[in-house]
Amino acid sequence: MAKQLLGKEVTAAMNERLQSRAAALKERGTAPKLAIVRCGENPSDLSYEKGAESRAALIGVEVQKFLLPEDVTKETLVETIEAINRDRSIHGCLLFRPLPKHLRADQDEICNHLAAAKDVDCMTDLSNAGVFTGKQLGFAPCTPQACMEILDYYGVDCKGKLAVVIGRSLVVGRPAAMMLMERNATVTICHTKTVNTPEIARSADILVTAAGVLGSLTAEYVRPGQVVIDVSINWDEQKRNAKGGRGAIAGDAVFSEVEPIVEAITPVPGGVGSVTTSVLIGHVVEAAERTLL
Repeated sequence: MAKQLLGKEVTAAMNERLQSRAAALKERGTAPKLAIVRCGENPSDLSYEKGAESRAALIGVEVQKFLLPEDVTKETLVETIEAINRDRSIHGCLLFRPLPKHLRADQDEICNHLAAAKDVDCMTDLSNAGVFTGKQLGFAPCTPQACMEILDYYGVDCKGKLAVVIGRSLVVGRPAAMMLMERNATVTICHTKTVNTPEIARSADILVTAAGVLGSLTAEYVRPGQVVIDVSINWDEQKRNAKGGRGAIAGDAVFSEVEPIVEAITPVPGGVGSVTTSVLIGHVVEAAERTLL
């Protein structure tokens, strides 16, 4: 039976450290603050916003919300972002994406108006460049950093290990690969055009699956001794939820097949996803600390 790498344990340790750092900032006269920019009333945005507010309150980070209508103009949204840039009391900004349909063609341009120093959710090109160059230009995406926090907490040393990442998105796959490489792992990225992904996956010491395809990681992809980080959140109509009904979230891994084989694995839910909000708030604290350097 594999060791389950539980996000709640990682989050508890992170929260304790972040509370101490936030308190130290306040003693120096700086109250870390997160700006939340939301366009419309998307249910998933509202859910994440609630979680972010709760985590911020626990850590001691202030939240200022900028609530805009779904039909907000590009000009108004850009003006809001620029105002956040100018406000020295705000240290980080979370802009919910994707933006409303009428703004999606300009989403990259709009996001890049945010100062990288306040880009705690890696939505600017400069923050992405920082991940790929190893420079402090902004902040890494929260989800791949959550993967690294889990590996660190459970004492998984990446140095000299073979790591395979399934998925090449700029949100998870590619930055996760860069962060593993920064820890001196030897990294291979697999994607939809990769030939013989199962064989490559079995060669890994550390396997990160971010394909976003329910049930795509089966016993064929794993071997004994591996650490598996399942990043994806999919909807499984066949899985029973906590209330006994049909439908619940699940990862890429067929857990019943993979878990008995590997050494350690993150469950879904209860793994990577539960750590990402702490990473986000941690970025706000770090952004505030950087202003005092």
